Amino acid sequence: MKYIIILGDGMSDRPIASRGGKTPLMLANIPHIDELARKGRNGRLITVPADMPPGSEVANLAVLGYDVRKVYQGRGVLEGASMGVEIADTDLAMRCNLICIEGDNIKNHSAGHIHTDEAHVLIDYLNERLADDVISFHRGISYRHLAVVHNGSNDISFTPPHDVPGSPWRDELVKASSTAGQPTADLLNRLIVKSQELLAAHPINLKRIEQGLDPANCAWFWSAGYKPAMKTMGEKYGVTGAVITAVDIIKGLGIYAGMDVIEVQGATGLIDTNYEGKAAAAVAALDNHDLVYLHVEATDEAGHEGDIDLKIKALEYLDSRLVKHIVQQVASLDVAIAVIPDHATPCELRTHTHDAVPFIIYKPGATPDAVAQYNETAAQNGDYGLLEGEEFIKALLGK
Repeated sequence: MKYIIILGDGMSDRPIASRGGKTPLMLANIPHIDELARKGRNGRLITVPADMPPGSEVANLAVLGYDVRKVYQGRGVLEGASMGVEIADTDLAMRCNLICIEGDNIKNHSAGHIHTDEAHVLIDYLNERLADDVISFHRGISYRHLAVVHNGSNDISFTPPHDVPGSPWRDELVKASSTAGQPTADLLNRLIVKSQELLAAHPINLKRIEQGLDPANCAWFWSAGYKPAMKTMGEKYGVTGAVITAVDIIKGLGIYAGMDVIEVQGATGLIDTNYEGKAAAAVAALDNHDLVYLHVEATDEAGHEGDIDLKIKALEYLDSRLVKHIVQQVASLDVAIAVIPDHATPCELRTHTHDAVPFIIYKPGATPDAVAQYNETAAQNGDYGLLEGEEFIKALLGK
């Protein structure tokens, strides 16, 4: 049997009072996902321990069956692997967002989803002005980039910028958790301030302001870590794997997990991503891989924006433009299909939560349970109940 995991990042939510106490999954027209729920077995999965940050870097590791307490090292080092950045064992790699500061507050975590070409100019500029033998900046996609502190200390704590829109930026600066971490925290905070001075007058940002767009006027650091020690999916579960995503963190996770990264033209990580191209690539990858991990980011971005209608639209695109095609193309094959979020991103909170997420596992010929729809409430009645740790991946793979 072959396996496809369709992961809608952050697609689960919480009841929304203004929408009759329903969630976007309940409101969206998703007949093909609902059909998988009817034909498969359902349940919920705890992807993030209560004392760990509910980010994609933790949650996706959990979905793939990794012990997050042992292997989690932040998202920066995962993105570094995707970007081809050489990271030494003593290097501290971290996410560097280009964010928008308005007045004294963080306006948003993405500088209005700045275009990659513009962002690359700004990252190069920061490298010219700020990089030295201690810190370097590396280009990513859109607002998502990487910083590496050589011999940096990880005895520091960060605030993810998507967690605190509207908050005073000075309140959310890097904090040292020990005296050993203080020099690294001080360095990063100096760079946050200096980046604002440099980026405010950059021609890219002046043009964006003229166009009514948010400027990328601050570099923001978070989610630091060292190189993780991870077994591959082959070593853990005896399967070969491929990962399809527009997001560097998921590509990096796939690399450390020994999976092949399959690029899809037009994959953006936003609502305009190439759903059909991703579906076709996933089916094609089954020819020489046992497991395909197909990640779609758009639902998470809509949740962070607090845009309920956009999240519903993203779910409907996922259903009609991706899931439909996969189901049709593998109908005559022995392929199990799982549908799952990594975490919830409630629109009213605009950030990730620790909520257990609903999932479907459909296997051809297997007896279904009584669940008829895919959503947060219906999944509570599924045969799998509430799973944790590697129980989901083992249930899918039959281990």
